[in-house]
Amino acid sequence: MPSTARAPEVGEPLEPLPKEFAAFMRPELPGLMKEIRIEVTRAYPVYGRLLNGPNAGAIRQGVEQALSAFVDRVDEPGKNAALRDELLRKFGRVEAYEGRELDTLQGAYRLGARIALRRAKAVGQQYRLSPTVILAFADALFAYVDELEAISREGYVEVQSRASSEVPAQRRRLLHLILAAPPLPQALPGLCEAAAWPLPAEVTMVALRSPVPEHLEAGLAGDVLMDLDIPQPHLLIPGGLTPERQAMLDAALVGGTQGAVGLTVPPAQAADSIRWARRVLQLADEGVVPDAPLLRCEDHLVTLWLLSDPPLVAQLAARELAPLDQLPASRRDRLVETLRVHISTRAPAEQVGDMLGVHAQTVRYRLRNLDARFGDRLADPAHRFALEAALRALHLRGGAGGAGGTGGREE
Repeated sequence: MPSTARAPEVGEPLEPLPKEFAAFMRPELPGLMKEIRIEVTRAYPVYGRLLNGPNAGAIRQGVEQALSAFVDRVDEPGKNAALRDELLRKFGRVEAYEGRELDTLQGAYRLGARIALRRAKAVGQQYRLSPTVILAFADALFAYVDELEAISREGYVEVQSRASSEVPAQRRRLLHLILAAPPLPQALPGLCEAAAWPLPAEVTMVALRSPVPEHLEAGLAGDVLMDLDIPQPHLLIPGGLTPERQAMLDAALVGGTQGAVGLTVPPAQAADSIRWARRVLQLADEGVVPDAPLLRCEDHLVTLWLLSDPPLVAQLAARELAPLDQLPASRRDRLVETLRVHISTRAPAEQVGDMLGVHAQTVRYRLRNLDARFGDRLADPAHRFALEAALRALHLRGGAGGAGGTGGREE
């Protein structure tokens, strides 16, 4: 009965290759690795992207280990390959994280083997090795590829087996760590790997109103991190708010809760992004910004800045408007509103009067009154800027009284 071909076990000698063959192949490894990288990325462009991403170092090291471990086994049978095995498992985990079947990785392994065999044939001709040795090399090489595939499959299955239970909890933990006080923990890349979530260069935070409807989670993409069962629910979207992400949010929020989108920032600034988003929701509650199903921080940057510290704004306004302190409240309010429109628009008295609903002569009278009380402060750039900031903030908060009037001369 004919014997069945059997792939070698991990660490088993690759007989009948002579040990001298390792000496012939080892100098070829740097060039071989470069050739494999070029050919594989040409045949599988997705690996070109990965070689420019956060896992690039591990991928290059894994390829190097896979090649050198083969040569090491010829030279020193039984040599430990623990590092190679861990890197190969990581290859499998990356494939699972990226949502690919293992066929792509297996195809890359086999393409690499064909390139190595081509190089070995050239080495064989150079050193006049017998065809038997080259055939033995080919058998051993493709058996070795089967071994690489089996080890990578372990990492792939590992991710898939925990996807339904561990990954959601890991992702919530990851979200908490990203939103913790900076700097980001050094262990973050490992936690991202455990959570099957590649760390992006930028993130966009979304603050939601509580309670969140049950259907919302089902409408979100699989890479969106979320914590929904808390008093201040929120989402983390990898990257910016592209039209596709915008459509996703719009659809998820239909008939449900309201949200506010923070600015797109590096992960280390995610806590700032969610803080700004929550502040915009608060300003909508206060009537400062117009309400909408999905608010965007980028539409209210000046408002966020001016109202970032209300007690400080109140102190600034009290200092800059001190010359009006002794006036009756109604008269003070009229002067404050006139000063706000005048400083912010730089418009002539006629246009300011139209904006305030009073006669131009009334505006001129108020401006003369303001000049008398403020003196050189209105001409000083620093004081004008501080006044404009304080007046805009007061106006946003409704702190300046309406400037009514009949157009008559004020007493």
